[in-house]
Amino acid sequence: MISGADIPDVVPAGRMAAGAQPVLGLVAGVELRPWRPDDADALLTAARDPAIRRWNLFTVADRADARRRIERMHERWRSETGAVWAVAGTGGAATGLIGLNGIDLAGGTAELVYWLLPEARGAGLAVTATRRLTHWSLDDLGLHRLRLCHSTANPASCRVAEKAGFTFEGTMRDALLHADGWHDQHLHARVAGDPEQG
Repeated sequence: MISGADIPDVVPAGRMAAGAQPVLGLVAGVELRPWRPDDADALLTAARDPAIRRWNLFTVADRADARRRIERMHERWRSETGAVWAVAGTGGAATGLIGLNGIDLAGGTAELVYWLLPEARGAGLAVTATRRLTHWSLDDLGLHRLRLCHSTANPASCRVAEKAGFTFEGTMRDALLHADGWHDQHLHARVAGDPEQG
């Protein structure tokens, strides 16, 4: 019989914290990069955007609070519990966020989250960024499974998940409390070795 102590960690502890968070190229002139203190205004703008506020449960009180949140992003990388990137033009301001929440290196899992400011929407950037971070998470970091969850009332996120190759696995009832009440959520996932989509 194999005990839990005999199962090795999927990703060894220290793999993230041992190095700097990488910059990941997307399409020409756009990259995923670590958040910087001077991105505080973008975070504050996102917290005030009606669409982002509707689907993402975070608030930012002011610029100082935004800077604290950005510092916590870096702390989460160092503690290997999260990894958050800014979606930005090369050398430019942040226009979106994509990241991994609830990283479990030992178990090989994490949840993928994202949002885009209005000026970055409508050009397929969410799908491109999701595919890129998925590739890094499964192939470079070595996670085994990524989940992507969204309210069933948010069909745009459902399309992003499908186009990025995440398989629909079911509906979680009353899974997340939004401002207008409890929402059912769709659960999508990508597992290492899944075939690439389109």
